[in-house]
Amino acid sequence: MILRIGIIGTRGIPNYHGGFEQFAEFFASFLAEKKHDVYVYSSCSHPYKENTFNGVNIIHCKDPEEKIGTIGQFIYDLNCILDARKRNFDIILQLGYTSNSIWRRLLPKNSIIITNMDGLEWKRAKYNKGVRLFLKYAESLAIKGSDYLISDSIGIKNYLKNEYNVDSKYIPYGAEKFESPNIKRLDKFGIDAFQFNLLIARMEPENNIEIILDGATKSKNKTTFLIIGKYNNSFGKYLKKKYKNQKHIKFLGGIYDLEDLNNLRYYSKLYFHGHSVGGTNPSLLEAMASNSLVIAHQNDFNYTILGKDAFYFSGVDEVTKYMDTLLQKNNYSIILENNLIKIEQLFSWPKVNNSYLSFFKEVYEKN
Repeated sequence: MILRIGIIGTRGIPNYHGGFEQFAEFFASFLAEKKHDVYVYSSCSHPYKENTFNGVNIIHCKDPEEKIGTIGQFIYDLNCILDARKRNFDIILQLGYTSNSIWRRLLPKNSIIITNMDGLEWKRAKYNKGVRLFLKYAESLAIKGSDYLISDSIGIKNYLKNEYNVDSKYIPYGAEKFESPNIKRLDKFGIDAFQFNLLIARMEPENNIEIILDGATKSKNKTTFLIIGKYNNSFGKYLKKKYKNQKHIKFLGGIYDLEDLNNLRYYSKLYFHGHSVGGTNPSLLEAMASNSLVIAHQNDFNYTILGKDAFYFSGVDEVTKYMDTLLQKNNYSIILENNLIKIEQLFSWPKVNNSYLSFFKEVYEKN
């Protein structure tokens, strides 16, 4: 069975943006390797301009976001959907719903629409009340406009069932066990192995970055703290200004080279994960897969993934305590090994990719 599959809802591949783009890159490449006819929609502002990538067809669509701001996302999604109407796809995989669900009536009727519902976007603190109300509405539209739903966490699956009485297929995000550390990769950052703490996140309030950095400021331990993530939004600029006199706190901006990121995770002393909204967060799995000692925000999403194999915080004082008391990473070898086992058994990319493809075949045969 050869399927013709379109993937929308991302900025494009290869990944220069975030979790869905990373997934689209891995999954689409897997589909192409399996000889399926796969297309990924890409923003015209994406730096990769070729028409194929790893056997995947790239469809470049006009995206005015850089010129007109957020409303441009809606226009980009509209352009992708209008193009998809001409392609006769067997299946369209939508990654998220934030700016594409309002166009649900324009989705091609002869394609099976499968939507990965992402996290609880309407709970994000960066949005005002009006935007949150819209996102909650958009969530309901995405459910109405989809033939099938995918949840990448048990928490999201339960939420969709309780809130909308709809079933969804649970397929988590993936990660690949990092097995080729290269200490020379640290040279460009001017740091030594296991002599720095690390946080990788978008600069958004619900990622609890301020609590973590307040804890780092309060700690007597002034180990170098690296913050990775674009800081060109208002909250990022606020954080950078607030901690400008904390010489051990260093904002590196966005880094998308996976080898650099994996080596930074592998050679970090403590890895802080403050995400509190969403499903299976990609950066958390990648930290686990890179042998990171994780200090995570206390919430159900994180605990579902990590269980007892992490340390948890909910406030500044707990962050400070961990910084002052947790010593060498190798003292926690059992925790690290347990997380690597989880990656291999539950969250490996081959398992995730095959789960998606099996689900696609199952629903295609039903229709």
